Amino acid sequence: MAAQRAPGGARLVEVRSYQLKPGTQAAFHAQVLQQAVPLLRDWATDVVAFGPSAHAADSYHLVRAYDDLADLQARQDAFYGSRAWLQGPREAILAHIESYLSSVLWLSPESVEDLRGSNGSDA
Repeated sequence: MAAQRAPGGARLVEVRSYQLKPGTQAAFHAQVLQQAVPLLRDWATDVVAFGPSAHAADSYHLVRAYDDLADLQARQDAFYGSRAWLQGPREAILAHIESYLSSVLWLSPESVEDLRGSNGSDA
């Protein structure tokens, strides 16, 4: 099993890829942009990139960075268990999702910033 913390200031980056229900990408993006990302940032989550996938009309990505696996787990448990999420945009956002897959990898701080700058996460 890989170490939980990488040397040299690397960040653990989670890439979440969503398969959306047909025809819902625009509505999903609007909800992510207007509701989910601001809420994630209110919870001090480092949202690196998000948006429609360039390869398929019903695909979407969300990229977040964490200190390590324990940080990822603690932040996601707190956020997804929060009243702000559960009584906020959760139901409307989940209504568009068919499935999702998350993968994590270590990236240098420079790589995280390059990913952030190349994918419009400042919206």
